[in-house]
Amino acid sequence: MTDQNVTPNQPARVFKIGATRIVEDASMSSLDNNAIRDLLKTSYPEIANATIRERDENGLRVVEFLPQPGRKG
Repeated sequence: MTDQNVTPNQPARVFKIGATRIVEDASMSSLDNNAIRDLLKTSYPEIANATIRERDENGLRVVEFLPQPGRKG
């Protein structure tokens, strides 16, 4: 029996929040980048309004959350 959510040609994702790197596991594999943001924003509130940038790096899909500067006041 095979897992239908995992595609063998799709590289694993690594999520970057500043200097923190989070490697995708089985529980995250079926979620898109916005769903991952919703999952992680409880621990990393700075990504709630972050821009998402995705790129390939050495066979991995690197998803970066780039926080947007807020205004004070």
